[in-house]
Amino acid sequence: MSAPAVAPRRRRLPASDGDRFVYVLAIPVVLVLLFLVVIPMATTAFTSAGGNGLADNYGSLFGGSSGQALLLSLVSSLVSVFFCGVLGTLLAVLLHRFDFPGRRALSVFAVLPMALPPLIGAVSFVLLYSETGIVPRTLNALLGISPASTSVSGLAGVVLVHAFTMYPYFYLSVSAALAGLDGSLEEAATNLGAGRARVWRTVLLPMLTPALVSGALLTFMMSMASFTAPQLYNVQTLTMEIVSARTSGNAALAATQSTALSVVSIAFLMSMRWYQGRRVHRSLSKGTPSARRAPGSAAARLAAALGSLLLTVVLLAPVLVIVLVSFSVDGAWTTQVLPPEYTLDNYLRIFAEPQSLLPISVSVQTALLATLAAIVIGAAASWVVARWKGPGRGVLDVIIMLPWALPGTVIGVNLVTAFNEPGVGNLGLTLVGTLWILPVAYFVRFVPLVFRSTSASLEQLDPSLEEAARNLGAGPLRVLRTVTLPLVLRGVLAGALLAFVDGVGEYVASVVIYPPGLPPMSVEIYNRIYSSEFGTAAAYGALQIVLILVVLAVSNRLGQGPRQKRSPAVIPAA
Repeated sequence: MSAPAVAPRRRRLPASDGDRFVYVLAIPVVLVLLFLVVIPMATTAFTSAGGNGLADNYGSLFGGSSGQALLLSLVSSLVSVFFCGVLGTLLAVLLHRFDFPGRRALSVFAVLPMALPPLIGAVSFVLLYSETGIVPRTLNALLGISPASTSVSGLAGVVLVHAFTMYPYFYLSVSAALAGLDGSLEEAATNLGAGRARVWRTVLLPMLTPALVSGALLTFMMSMASFTAPQLYNVQTLTMEIVSARTSGNAALAATQSTALSVVSIAFLMSMRWYQGRRVHRSLSKGTPSARRAPGSAAARLAAALGSLLLTVVLLAPVLVIVLVSFSVDGAWTTQVLPPEYTLDNYLRIFAEPQSLLPISVSVQTALLATLAAIVIGAAASWVVARWKGPGRGVLDVIIMLPWALPGTVIGVNLVTAFNEPGVGNLGLTLVGTLWILPVAYFVRFVPLVFRSTSASLEQLDPSLEEAARNLGAGPLRVLRTVTLPLVLRGVLAGALLAFVDGVGEYVASVVIYPPGLPPMSVEIYNRIYSSEFGTAAAYGALQIVLILVVLAVSNRLGQGPRQKRSPAVIPAA
């Protein structure tokens, strides 16, 4: 009697060189993230237990000025999300669903607020809509309306700045969703008897949920991190309290407030992900987007053209005001509607005085150093996450994206707390008081931009290309250098350009950490405003806007990719 056949035991194949290289490359990436992101956050949380004690520090969040500031931050952020969502979504629907005179120009100006640096953008709204601003003074001169009754101040001013500078987060995400939406779904619902309102409620809005959630996340986090608008409108949000506690030497209270702000931002992030994951709406069809509708009557076309012109003026006004004030004479603009005297001295002073060029040099150099580091770590981390086959991939993704969920003031406080004096956690490295803390902060804040941009390119890259190169004898490093990097280079550069733009205009973290005597350009703008040198401050802002517009144009061109000539379709032989 023969013995029963025994199935041969499968032997586990050894990991390939490419798999091992993923883990080898992950080691320095994880170490850098732990050293600059995780350890500073943990140090801040540990410091929050010092000072007056854990109970007193966190107890202040439920009463007193800190509790009121936290509540005010939440209210202003939620209201900003609402108005940004309404404005950005309506503008996206208007420009992508309707065809009217001026639509193309308006579509260009719709993203113009992205070119406004945070500080100078908030200043432009103060110059426009405050009691001494251009708009209230114009209404007073033309109609006799009191400037006090038409001005915007306080919390309303903060929401106004947020609404007109952050709505592009909704506009861009909803526009992309509408461009990829299948028009046949809407036609099918209409053919089944659904009215236009019901089609929007039951078909279009559910399909737009991921885009709306994305816009809400970015807007809420940026609103919670906002410092310039509350500072200029004197609204005591939690970011203002953090800077006040830090400058007064109360490190424990600043750490407590920073930890609380981090928890709120992360909680909102998790709640939005939970809400989006409750119901998944996907389309399996491959139809084309709905055609734009043109106004039928002449009156409708005229109304659309006038509305487009009005929106264009509103969106252009902040930039035009900054350029206008940059040519004004300091001290000459008092009660007039517009500056009465103009000069080129503001620009000549910047380029003629070496001390005036120092902030530009600091901003450009530190942003460039941070961008180079973000390219190396962000691109490497995106490839590691894309090719990681074992557990822990999601943890690495969360760690590298965590700084994007934290306000700039929190990141600044984290770095100050972690690198204030030599210790075991910082390997004896002291960054506070040195210029090196600025590029480190910019790197931590904006490496997620390079990471996400590169990850988007890697998702379109078939791993079989890398496998084919390895099968032909190329080593993992050579495959990464000669195959992967050239194919995702456009995504890396697009993220790097955005990181450089944000680094040049960064103010929220810079005001907490910049070393004395070496202010970046954003801090110098505030110093000039505080010294009543509005013309020079606006000149710095105009230079920032020009630089950012150029970089955004290059980034947009890289995102479009090279133009390809159409080739006739080839029908394979049977």
